[in-house]
Amino acid sequence: MSARGTVRDARWVLPLCWTAVLLDGFDLVVLGSVLPVLLDEGQWGLTPASASLVSTAGLVGMTIGALAIGTVTDVVGRRKALIFAVGSFSLLTALCAVAPSAFVFGLLRFLAGLGLGGCLPTAIALVTEYAKPGRSGSATTTIMTGYHVGAVLTALLGIAVLPNLGWPAMFLIGAAPALVLVPLMVRYLPESESFLAAPSRGSSGGAAAAVASLFRGGFARATLAFWVTSFMGLLLVYGLNTWLPEIMRAAGYPLGAALGLLLTLNVGAVIGLVVAGRVADRVGPRPATVGWFLASAVFLAALSIRLPGIGVYVAVLVAGCFVFSSQVLVYAYIGRVYPAANRATGLGWSAGMGRIGAICGPLLGGAMLTAGVAYPWGFYAFAVIGLLGALGAALVRRPAQADRRTEESTAA
Repeated sequence: MSARGTVRDARWVLPLCWTAVLLDGFDLVVLGSVLPVLLDEGQWGLTPASASLVSTAGLVGMTIGALAIGTVTDVVGRRKALIFAVGSFSLLTALCAVAPSAFVFGLLRFLAGLGLGGCLPTAIALVTEYAKPGRSGSATTTIMTGYHVGAVLTALLGIAVLPNLGWPAMFLIGAAPALVLVPLMVRYLPESESFLAAPSRGSSGGAAAAVASLFRGGFARATLAFWVTSFMGLLLVYGLNTWLPEIMRAAGYPLGAALGLLLTLNVGAVIGLVVAGRVADRVGPRPATVGWFLASAVFLAALSIRLPGIGVYVAVLVAGCFVFSSQVLVYAYIGRVYPAANRATGLGWSAGMGRIGAICGPLLGGAMLTAGVAYPWGFYAFAVIGLLGALGAALVRRPAQADRRTEESTAA
C-alpha cells in the first residue's frame, strides 16, 4: 500500500483513530482505579502524596509527548506518528504490571506518556481532515467518544478485575488491544492528504516553522486563549478521574460506590459528547464551548451537596455530560480555527499546555485530600476552574486569514 492510501483506506480512518483514542481513555482512568488498592495494600509504601508524584510522572510524559509528537506530526506525517504513539504506549503500559518499585512504576508511566501524549492531537487532526464539510464538530466529538468509552470500560474492569486478579492485570489488559490495532494501522491507515501535498514540511526547519505559525497571521491571541482553556479543561478531566473515588470515600461512600460514581461520570461524558457535537455544528464551536464550561462549573458546585441513593448518581452523570465534553469542544474549536497545514501543531501544543493542567489536577486533589478538605471544597475549586475555562474560550478570536485558508483546504 502506498503512503497516500486509497478511498477504501479512508473509511478506516475513523474506526482506527477512535480505537487509538480509546487507549487514551484507558490511561485516563486506570490510575484512579488502581490507586485505592495500591494505597490500601501499602504497595511500595505509597501515600496520597507519593501517589500524586507517580501520577504526575505520567502526565509530564504526556505533556512532552503532545508538544513533540504533535509538532513532528506536521513534519513526518500523521500516520507514522500515530502508529508510533500507540505501539510505544502499549508496550510500556504492559511493563507497568511488573514494576518492582514506585520509582520504576513512575518511570514507566512517564515513558508511556511520551507516546500517548501525541496520540490524541494526531488522531483528531487526521479525522478532522477526513470529516465532511461542516461536520468537524461532530467528527471530533465522535472520535472522543472512544476516549470515554475507554474510560468506562476501564472503570468496569476495575470493578471486576481488581478484587479477583489484582492491579497488575489492569495494565496487561490495557496493553492487549495494540496486538490487533497496530497491525491494522500499518495495513490500512492512510496518510493525510494535506501533508502529502506539502512535502516541504519535511525540511529541517519544518518543526520550528510549524510552531512559529501559531503566532503569525493573527493567530497569537487564539493560540494563547486555547492554551489557557485547555489547561483548565484537562485540569478538570484528570483531577476528577484521578481522585473522584477518594473524594467520594472522604464523603463517606464505600469503595464500590466510589468506583461506580467514576463509571457514572464517564458514562455521562459519552452522552455529553453526542449532544455537544450536534450543538457545535448547529451554533458554532465558540458559543458551545463557552456554554459547556459554564454548565460544568454549575454542576460541579452542586456535587458538594451530599445526596442520598440514586440522587448522587444522577448528579455525577449530569456533571460528566458537561465536564468532559467541554474539553473536546476545545479540540473541535481548534480544528475550525487553524488551517490544515498547522492544525496538528495547534492541537499538539494546546493539548500539551492542557497536560500541564492535567498535572495540576491530580496534585490539587492529592493536596486537598492530604489536608482533609477535599469534600466539599474540592468541588468548589473545580467549579472555579470551569469558570476560568469559559473565560478562556470566550477570548478566542478567529483571524480573517483562517477563513480563507480553511476554504482553500476544503476545496483541495
